Amino acid sequence: MTMATTEKRDYYEVLGIAKGANVDEIKKAYRKLAVKYHPDKNPGDPDAEEKFKEAAEAYGVLSDEEKRAKYDRFGHQGLGGMGGFDPNQFADFGDILGDLFGFGDFFGGGRRRGGTRAARGNDLRYDLTLEFEEAVFGKDVSLDIPRTINCVTCSGSGAKPGTQPVSCSGCGGRGQVRYSQGFFAVARTCPQCGGAGKVIKEPCVTCNGAGRVREEKKISVKIPAGVDEGSRLRVAGEGEAGFNGGPPGDLYVFLSVKEHAKFQRRDYDIHAEESASITQASLGAELKVETIDGVESLKIPAGTQPNQVFRLRSKGVQFLQGSGRGDHYVHVTVRVPTTLTDEQRDLLARLAIIDGENPPEPKGVLDKVKDFFAQ
Repeated sequence: MTMATTEKRDYYEVLGIAKGANVDEIKKAYRKLAVKYHPDKNPGDPDAEEKFKEAAEAYGVLSDEEKRAKYDRFGHQGLGGMGGFDPNQFADFGDILGDLFGFGDFFGGGRRRGGTRAARGNDLRYDLTLEFEEAVFGKDVSLDIPRTINCVTCSGSGAKPGTQPVSCSGCGGRGQVRYSQGFFAVARTCPQCGGAGKVIKEPCVTCNGAGRVREEKKISVKIPAGVDEGSRLRVAGEGEAGFNGGPPGDLYVFLSVKEHAKFQRRDYDIHAEESASITQASLGAELKVETIDGVESLKIPAGTQPNQVFRLRSKGVQFLQGSGRGDHYVHVTVRVPTTLTDEQRDLLARLAIIDGENPPEPKGVLDKVKDFFAQ
């Protein structure tokens, strides 16, 4: 007599995905089935419970690189006992179901800062605005940083000096209590101690049992030369205090830079405009150019055109990494006089005639009166 057996369905078929699906697609498919067939949403429905376990089993294999490779090659037989529904694997599903059911603690995978386990403190952010020159040349600044630190009175324990927190009677100091939920056991944060595993009978009067207090600390920060808009500085260990003896977080200083009235910065180069007269641009000249280091001399050749650009090497911003500096670029503008003396007009008229042009005749008094009333 042969006993009938139920053949397992293909895991890709169970999740409704293609064999080439990536990890995100696998997780998305499992989430959808978990929402649909979870026992809490289908109480007393054995068929939904089986489909939920089947989906969890498929996800447990296909989300594991090693198991998936063996399954793709040899099928169910290639898993050698690694397949099948395993209630313990639900610790890995907390991040999948947590945002849908609030099961972060339900599966024992909650991220809690309580308990006796040490944890790093929070990082802090400080926004600092610099003048243009301060960003270019660097500066030492003093910052007043509000933050949380361990209470000095109780050394961060939260208990009155001379006393200590005691183990929670509700969870036996574990921070979690376990329940039987359908076909598997689950753990939830202990409601009595909030997951800390300990309770404070006599709280510290300074911090009221929190173990932490607020303070404002003055911190010196060196702004290096060459920082720019959006730069970020990390000051290690100057964030908030750690939890249960853990290390402190870091302080991050985010920089913004004010615009300059004359200079424009592009990476490590400086751009600025300098004006030249028509005669300077035509005959060539030596201009006095303002840079971040002071006044520099710039020789422009005869025939310089409007908006022509010249470079002063290594007169820009210092590089943040390594030695060297950017350049200073001078954009030359040509000044055209709005009024001319008779002598200037005669000279320009003679130049126009030499160039084969016909300059207009100078206006008489009657023409000027007509122009005035025509305005």
